[in-house]
Amino acid sequence: MDYILQSEVFMDKKTKQCIQMMRDLVSDIQGAPFPGSDINTELYSIWYEHTQRAAVECFEFLNANFPKEQKELNKSIEKIFPDD
Repeated sequence: MDYILQSEVFMDKKTKQCIQMMRDLVSDIQGAPFPGSDINTELYSIWYEHTQRAAVECFEFLNANFPKEQKELNKSIEKIFPDD
């Protein structure tokens, strides 16, 4: 019984951590520089690198901590963007 409770606490902690990472990623994406005619390419590059790094960290976290859910996410993405 103790093992089950520890597992639930661990998953709850990991779930909360994952949710926070995803919220941060969405916030980063929403904070993209507006691509107007006077866009500063250096600013965009900094934003893009930061956001790309955050996305990679989210997917690595999902792979390491939620393998079943990651497979389901991959299937959903493949339905939206088929390889054909």
